[in-house]
Amino acid sequence: MEFALLGFLTGLSLILAIGAQNIFVIEQGLKKQQIFLVCLICSLSDFILIFLGIFLFHYFNQYFTPTIELVLNILLIIFLIHFIYSKIKSFNTQVNLEKKSNFNEKKDVILKTLGFTFLNPHVYSDTVFFLGNFSKNFFIIEKYSFGIGATIASFLFFFSIGYLSQYFARYLNDKELWKYINIFIILFMFLIALYILGEIFKFF
Repeated sequence: MEFALLGFLTGLSLILAIGAQNIFVIEQGLKKQQIFLVCLICSLSDFILIFLGIFLFHYFNQYFTPTIELVLNILLIIFLIHFIYSKIKSFNTQVNLEKKSNFNEKKDVILKTLGFTFLNPHVYSDTVFFLGNFSKNFFIIEKYSFGIGATIASFLFFFSIGYLSQYFARYLNDKELWKYINIFIILFMFLIALYILGEIFKFF
């Protein structure tokens, strides 16, 4: 039980850092669009990466080279530029919080969620490498407990921020307010893109 609690607290401390993925989840919650799907994808992705780190840590530690990290950073910067461009392009479009999503919109949300999750090297450093390295000397049953605790933290966090955002959306159904929200999202993603560019330049 103590290893499950340790996993929960460790996982929660890692995931609480504000990043592009968390901002995206919050935005979908505010829009009331595919919240359950977005939260589920993020949580299940963490579950997969956490247990990959715990049970295959030495394998990943050997093969996750700086070159692979560079490639992921380049893919992430391309993804962020496209996301920022799309945000700017639709800047004056009023958000309809009651709109039902069609198939193409659902597909777009899924792809964006996967992009924010799996193209971010820091997701791997937190889940695979940190948690895997932290638990490498645990007994097998302790590894399971630790992983389950960390996974519960992930599910709790993503579904909390997603549905809390949905709750507060009732106070945000205002065109001018959404402009400020979009400005914040654009600026935040731009700062993350600058940080990723810095990481890319360090490689050279």
